[in-house]
Amino acid sequence: MEQRRGTDTAERSRSWGDERLSLLSAVGAALTDREVMRHALDQAVSELGGIAGLVHWSCGPAGSRQLRLVLASGLPLPVLRAWEEIRQDVAPLAPARAVRDGRFVWIPAAATEALAGPREDGRPSSGILPAATTVASVPLIGPDGPVGALSVLTGPWEPTGEQTAFLQAVGHWAERRLARSAAGPDEGDEPPWWQQRPGGPVLRQSLEAAKAGSWEWGVRTGEMRWDRAGLTLLGIPDSYERRIESWIDLIHPEDVPRVMAATEQSLRERSDYEAEYRVRRPDGTTGWVQSRAHLELDEHGEPVRMVGKVWDTTESRMARESVGQALRYMSDAFFAVNREWRITFLNVEAERLVGPAGEVLGRPLWEGPAGDVPELEERCRRAAAGGRPAGFDIRWPTDGRWYHIRLVSVPDGLTAYLTDVTDRRTRAARRAEAERAGAEQAARISELSNALADAVTTRDVVDVVAAHVLPPFGASGLLMLCLEGGRLNVVGSVGYPLPFLRRIDGVPAFEGYRLLNEVLGARRPYFIPSAEEYERLFPDLAGNPAIAHKNAWAVLPLTASGNAIGTCSISFDEPRRFSADERTLLTAISGMVAQALARARLYDTEHARAQALQRGLLPRALPTPAAVTSTVRYLPASSGTDIGGDWYDVIPLSAERVALVIGDVMGHGLAEAATMGRLRTAVHTLANLELPPDEVLAHLNEVVSDLGDDSYATCLYALYDPVSGVCSLARAGHPPPLVVRPDGGVECPDSVPDPPLGATEPPFTTVDLRLPDGSLLVLYTDGLVESATRDIDTGIAECAQVLTSERGRLLTSPPPRPHPDRPEQDGPEQDGPEQDGPDRADHERLDRLCDLLVGAMLPAQQLTADDTALLIARLHGLAPGNIAGWPLPEGPVAAGLARAHVREQLTAWGLQELVATTELLAGELVANVVRHARGPTRLRLIRSRSLLCEVSDASPTTPRIRRAAETDEGGRGLQLVSALSQRWGTRYTAEGKCIWTEQPIPRTGTPS
Repeated sequence: MEQRRGTDTAERSRSWGDERLSLLSAVGAALTDREVMRHALDQAVSELGGIAGLVHWSCGPAGSRQLRLVLASGLPLPVLRAWEEIRQDVAPLAPARAVRDGRFVWIPAAATEALAGPREDGRPSSGILPAATTVASVPLIGPDGPVGALSVLTGPWEPTGEQTAFLQAVGHWAERRLARSAAGPDEGDEPPWWQQRPGGPVLRQSLEAAKAGSWEWGVRTGEMRWDRAGLTLLGIPDSYERRIESWIDLIHPEDVPRVMAATEQSLRERSDYEAEYRVRRPDGTTGWVQSRAHLELDEHGEPVRMVGKVWDTTESRMARESVGQALRYMSDAFFAVNREWRITFLNVEAERLVGPAGEVLGRPLWEGPAGDVPELEERCRRAAAGGRPAGFDIRWPTDGRWYHIRLVSVPDGLTAYLTDVTDRRTRAARRAEAERAGAEQAARISELSNALADAVTTRDVVDVVAAHVLPPFGASGLLMLCLEGGRLNVVGSVGYPLPFLRRIDGVPAFEGYRLLNEVLGARRPYFIPSAEEYERLFPDLAGNPAIAHKNAWAVLPLTASGNAIGTCSISFDEPRRFSADERTLLTAISGMVAQALARARLYDTEHARAQALQRGLLPRALPTPAAVTSTVRYLPASSGTDIGGDWYDVIPLSAERVALVIGDVMGHGLAEAATMGRLRTAVHTLANLELPPDEVLAHLNEVVSDLGDDSYATCLYALYDPVSGVCSLARAGHPPPLVVRPDGGVECPDSVPDPPLGATEPPFTTVDLRLPDGSLLVLYTDGLVESATRDIDTGIAECAQVLTSERGRLLTSPPPRPHPDRPEQDGPEQDGPEQDGPDRADHERLDRLCDLLVGAMLPAQQLTADDTALLIARLHGLAPGNIAGWPLPEGPVAAGLARAHVREQLTAWGLQELVATTELLAGELVANVVRHARGPTRLRLIRSRSLLCEVSDASPTTPRIRRAAETDEGGRGLQLVSALSQRWGTRYTAEGKCIWTEQPIPRTGTPS
């Protein structure tokens, strides 16, 4: 019903908009600014079919951004109170938004309902606008921006384009007239008041233009002061006596008792003061004003001061008195009834429908022709009871024509507006059928276009076509074939049996299957209405309808960028004749599907290549050192084909230490992937040099800086020592790790990260954490915890909540480990996740923990713009019983003493098979220290999955193997060490260096 009203309004807008603008242009130049705005407001309300109009102006002090109501038409006083003053930066009202945004605004007026409450009898207050009321506002522009707004209150229908343009044209007309009015003969003296900046004289002029002022009354002293705007409004000279009596003398004698009663009530009840009254100005003129104020109380609650404002209401009073004349001769029929449904007013047009005023005034409405209109009485009573406007079409019995009646509940009854809509209904009926068909087709095309635009993969395109094309046509089958290597391959199907798909998949594109060959070669569709027609056209394919279980087909070519890329077949279970409109629509759809399919195929190809490249740059499997049990997840970005630069590593080092590394090259693409590969290689090299974390990051920073000023990367490097249980970590711009203690507690090390690699200079900060055996170290990139809808701190907190959940605690709890003095005998480190015993169970548990974190932080249905790496490591400390160390004296005697310690300790560990070899290795290492280095010297043995023998000294000199000649007496010690050990090397320590060897522990030598 409201839509029909909007259509009617639009037609009238096209009919009268130009004429109204012509009337405005004819307005005389001698009119005042207020009269100019009154003309503009009246024409705007009439053109939009509104119920009221408002004009607001920026009248507040400098910086207040306050709009004040300066002109109104068609609204009762209780409603106007909610619109008197508006802050354009906080009020959710159309005038404020129009001034703030500098553009046309159309929004509901319901925001003002909170400003007025219900009446005591439960009926809606007259200060509440009908719920369906909306407001259309345009800004009034000055040289420095919007200075006011012109608004029209109308029904729930949105203004048409013509009405919007008319309202904007009225606003521009008012701006030009006000500018010319302000220029005048003294144009060079001062800019017009609406063009000056707020504050000072502008505020005064604005208040004077708005006919509003402020006042203050000292209750105890009797002193009363007015601002300049108030003096101007009341016509009081500057030399007036500042006493309350001066104000009382201005009040019309008939209004004095009522005004003083309101004043005494405010003082007695400590409430706000409000009164509307007439004033007699010293110049002899009389006008209506309204005053509103609040009390200021002292510490004892006694009134001290009353502060208020006053504004001119003469014009609104005159408008209310003249509204009857305007309604009397309006083109639409209008009548009003009281609560007893007796007619209290009707205009000239309404007399033609209801009867002469002299006969029907005071009589019940239902005694006349209105009583013969079906359901009219019921709807009128419902509108009056609900307090909301209602509109619907009725057929009037006296002339047989159709009218749109709009019912508006008022405090004293009900009003009705009747607009003749007979011609409109006739035209609408003629257009309805044509518009329905066009609208349905446009809607289908729009929905399909939007869905295809969102489709990313080939599977997405097939699903979209199945969901948006098959149901409207009543189709049951979809077959999409793509041209690849001269053959047509099935890329998606719906409703076809597998035997038929096997038969059709891979057929030659241009021979051997005439239907598809002709569609693809000629690039024209085939519409086959029945199986009989199919067999007549293609006798060589006569068996296909029975195999496919179909009886009608639309076989469409798929052409993109001028190239045939495949075919799309839409089939039906029953025979079907295709109309011309259906053929046209299906042909148009095939073009849209072809473009989407070509784009999706390109995405699938590029995405597969990017994924393969990404997998090749990351570790294929993680090593399994004794000190950690680790698992990892890598998830590429789900949107876009560019590969990311996230990487991770687990690097075994000497003395069972392990380096855990995770990083992220900023950006996406091949260049970033190449940078990631370089950094991975550099990290491995630097880690094998046994450098501490801060030095590793310092060297990586040089690598990134050499790549250019636009290359940056984040990195976290953690070094875990199972002997001391200390994890030393340094991070450059990377999110902090999460540490899960064996008791289930989760903590995030509170350390300030250094800037990203490539954006800073060394040194980097190292943080040492002492972590108990069984702790978890959770490393991740920002893709896991940060997104467009979640900041990184919130993401880290959510990740910690997952780890501390019931399911998380179950998966983070450490499994039972072997006896602390009996290390696991799983053989040497492996390059994959193949593990035995507790390690395998723990690895499976950590795998499930990874899945839990990824599922909670990155739901499957959520598209991600960044790739994600997640590395979780269980830390295993070495028990004291697996470590033995001794200080050694200086001099040759140290070698013998070292061999004795080795023999004794290995015997105690049950490793007799390694005694001879380890004695020889220890002797050679100690002899090398005695000959080439300096003390103090120390020997240490570590039993883990392998046996480690370490000899440390205070010399920084690194030993290296040299080629000894046959005649040299020495120089063969390190060659012997290299031959007898599985691995050996040197690392620097705080005191000097440590030379170490590693030997595999035979399983047969393990004590039972």
